[in-house]
Amino acid sequence: MTDDSLLIQEIKNGDVELYSELMRRYQRKILAFVYHMLKNSSLEMMAEDLCSETFYKAYKSLHSFREVDASFSTWLYTIARNTVLSELRKQKNGSVPLEESGFVPLAPNSMVPEQAALRNERVQMVREAIDLLPEKQRSALILREYDQMDYQEIAEILSQSVSSVKSLLFRARASVKIRLEPYFYDSVYDEPIEGMKRK
Repeated sequence: MTDDSLLIQEIKNGDVELYSELMRRYQRKILAFVYHMLKNSSLEMMAEDLCSETFYKAYKSLHSFREVDASFSTWLYTIARNTVLSELRKQKNGSVPLEESGFVPLAPNSMVPEQAALRNERVQMVREAIDLLPEKQRSALILREYDQMDYQEIAEILSQSVSSVKSLLFRARASVKIRLEPYFYDSVYDEPIEGMKRK
């Protein structure tokens, strides 16, 4: 498989159709990241639009991308985060009523086996706890636990030092643990739990 840097060089040289391959590689991850960032503001229905906007901005700015400054994925996540924060600032003065948001909660499936239903409930609780975190803590935790990024990559995306990222992650995990402890018998971070990965 062609690595990102070779693809980008060929796109810069005029083979713009190859950009669809870059999108294919990162679209699912960027969409999930954007969705998580929007969840706390009940704006999830905008995730696909902002994901598309992220890739459009990246394409328009690709000529200025320099791999010596950051990897393509780090650069792309930074654009995604800035795009979401810009939209959240626009939305700050007005909220979108649930009935106008286009978001319709799904009815629970009564045919789901009890064990699967319990697991889904645990996953949902973890995600809700993460969604309640302050933006930087939430972003750091998503990038670390879901996207498996290292501290340096997260630091570049959030414009923080590595030590600040570690502090953000510590506070985020502590908050999630405190929020979930009443619902779990085991300590949340002693064992991996559904909905969260660990390295």
